[in-house]
Amino acid sequence: MGELKILKLTPGMQQYMKIKNENEDCIVLFRMGDFYETFFEDAKTIAKELEITLTSRGKGDTKAPLAGIPYHSIDPYIAKLIKKGYKVAIVEQVEDPKKAKGLVKRDLVRIITPGTVVESMILDEASNNYILGFVKEKEAYGVAFCDISTGEFFACELNETRFFNEVKKLKPAEIIFPMSLEDSDVVNKLRDNNLLLHPYDDRFFYKEKAFLTLKDHLGVMDLSGFGVRSELALDTAGALLSYIKESQKTTLPHINKLAEHRTDNVMYLDNSTIRNLELLNNIMTNKEDSTLLGVLDRTITPMGKRLLRKWIISPLIDKEEIKKRQDSVAELIKSVIVRESLRRSMEEVYDIERLIGRISYGNANPKDLVAMKLSLCKLPDIKIMLKDSKSELLKSIHDIPGLTEAKDIIEKSIKDEPNTIIREGNIIRKGFNQELDELRGVSHNTKKYLAELEEKEKASTGIKSLKIRYNKVFGYYIEVTKSNLHLVPENYIRKQTQVNSERFITEELKEKESKILGAEERIVELEYELFMQVLERLQKFIGKIQDTAQKLAVLDTVVSFAEVANDRSYVRPSFSEDNSMEIINGRHPVIEAFSNINFVPNDCRLDDENRTMIITGPNMAGKSTYMRQNALICLMAQLGCFVPAEKALLPVHDRIFTRVGAYDDLVSGQSTFMVEMTETANILNNATEKSFVILDEIGRGTSTYDGLSLAWAIAEYLHEKLKAKTLFATHYHHLNKLAEKYVGIKNYNITVNETEDKIIFLRKIVEGGTDKSYGIEVARLAGIPKLVIESSKSIMTQIEMEDEIGDMIHKKLGNPKELDEIRKKLPRKSEDKSQDLALTKFF
Repeated sequence: MGELKILKLTPGMQQYMKIKNENEDCIVLFRMGDFYETFFEDAKTIAKELEITLTSRGKGDTKAPLAGIPYHSIDPYIAKLIKKGYKVAIVEQVEDPKKAKGLVKRDLVRIITPGTVVESMILDEASNNYILGFVKEKEAYGVAFCDISTGEFFACELNETRFFNEVKKLKPAEIIFPMSLEDSDVVNKLRDNNLLLHPYDDRFFYKEKAFLTLKDHLGVMDLSGFGVRSELALDTAGALLSYIKESQKTTLPHINKLAEHRTDNVMYLDNSTIRNLELLNNIMTNKEDSTLLGVLDRTITPMGKRLLRKWIISPLIDKEEIKKRQDSVAELIKSVIVRESLRRSMEEVYDIERLIGRISYGNANPKDLVAMKLSLCKLPDIKIMLKDSKSELLKSIHDIPGLTEAKDIIEKSIKDEPNTIIREGNIIRKGFNQELDELRGVSHNTKKYLAELEEKEKASTGIKSLKIRYNKVFGYYIEVTKSNLHLVPENYIRKQTQVNSERFITEELKEKESKILGAEERIVELEYELFMQVLERLQKFIGKIQDTAQKLAVLDTVVSFAEVANDRSYVRPSFSEDNSMEIINGRHPVIEAFSNINFVPNDCRLDDENRTMIITGPNMAGKSTYMRQNALICLMAQLGCFVPAEKALLPVHDRIFTRVGAYDDLVSGQSTFMVEMTETANILNNATEKSFVILDEIGRGTSTYDGLSLAWAIAEYLHEKLKAKTLFATHYHHLNKLAEKYVGIKNYNITVNETEDKIIFLRKIVEGGTDKSYGIEVARLAGIPKLVIESSKSIMTQIEMEDEIGDMIHKKLGNPKELDEIRKKLPRKSEDKSQDLALTKFF
């Protein structure tokens, strides 16, 4: 909107337009009295998105579309806008309208974006809400990400593959990048994945500016103490911090440290593996049910839930760190009373990690402080329960501070059941502030006086229906019905005439009104001031509360591991020194937990003499389940969790790779086979001899001969070149011949009980190959019509006959005299000589 148009607007609308023009990419919520109002295109947008009424303000040239939201119910509306990807600018009245001389001062106090949310109503308590920044320089990516609701702040440098993998794992709510990358391939690729991106001025990514931003905020002279080795990562961290501070208009004291996001000290899981093993989301429903997370999550606190998700997709590779977790789980399994007591105590612990974020942020409400107090009250109990701990991890958690002083500050100042809205009073506890107690006394006693005055006036005038009432326009007044007007005394001053009554005031009533209203206004004002002082006093405990929250999250998670292990008879795995792997009677943790079937356990032994298992057998027999369960057992072990088996001796894997299932990537236009080959290429290019690889039906997305050739070559490469432990399920029975060619490759199959008219899957894996796939029998079990089944059997007989002839040809290559006999056995549909020609060429 141009300058001439602005000049035609009222002063208030000009005030609005100035802020809107400075924040064109935001929906501006403009506080006007009891409403947040929006105008022009913003009004049309929120009317549509929030399904509220669109009206207008002004007339003629100054007429503007208008949509408003009551200030006391703004949070759910903001939540809806943020979840739809909008940026919302909050403009508040920064002076009391009653004291304003002319136009009320208003200012932009905060910009809320999907990545800068701290409100509990908008956030998912079980997941982090990251905002991520990146910059690209040649083949390197400087990356930084922050959850401003918790204060976590990380940076690192990654290559392109790991960058995209981390973005998918972190699932940032918002991404910022330098404007110069606006039309780059990397930004376009991120947009194709439906990620919310915002360009940001390049100058904030320059080293001098970025380093200065970090140093000023973190209060240091040198950034080397934070351990972030990459300058490119620090450039991005500084830019991201600038973006956050610019939008939040506050100091953010809870973002008080920067750490390097390391990927070299955890097992690297790509997104194919996370998806295929259904670690966090079920492939069919995209929900947490029937996933490893669903099995292991017995956590009680929101901090524990978030930490468990992180642990599951970042298993440890340091044996000593794994054993620390195992020791704590083992101790908690044995200490049943302690474990149950800890769980009961943690049920009363709220999300103190995000609560301290809101407190430091300055937008906590009184009930947030009560939740913090109740949580801190449980710390002494938790410390007592852990005082005799033997494991190193539990001992470190026992060392959390008691935070008695922080709890006492809240206890002495805030009521047990305060008002949620801080500008409406009823927050501060009696006895905390002398002036507030005196004002409350005035208010209480004067109201009592008004009640007594009403009774006195009724008695003196004889008007039994007389009422003393109040409204915002006239204040306090005496209301008399018209039928009693003849009884009104001379000292009553008429104020307003109604249809059925008259309203009066007296000098005495106006005097009392002044005291009442003055006291009540000052009470609300003073309670707000005192509440903000309490928030400020709590600022000095930010670091200790954050550290306590992190340790309670660890405690909650290992207690959860102990609960699951105890309930499901999991065992503690041990780790081999020679890279061998032995799982006795292993079970699939998810199927066992969420299915009613009687699960059949299986063994898995892998070492130098048995490094690759070629697994054959029919569909539905359990090949995929067997492979996945072994991968999950290995992963669970490196979480520090116990595992579903009778015994488990495992190596520490650097990576687990999976290529399981077929699907088309419609978004990027990739076919099933292309997706299969892309994922397989990732495995072949990155697996090591310390990796665990499971491959299911490689090559089935193309022709039989292409697929067989690829599957053979891939199995050879994994075994001979990479020497990775591999489970390779296939329908290509020819791959069984690999066992004859290479030491360390062995054939296995899933047993089937076959009768004349049906098959029974025994779901037990045994050594030895099989050349039967039972596909037609599986089709019959699935309900394929009988006519189709019989026809397929006839066709299969013909194909098998042709395969037998082909085998004969292979055997007789050196004996052309037998060609005529082979020709006679070839099935012919005509006198076509092409088969003869093909045979001749073959020879």
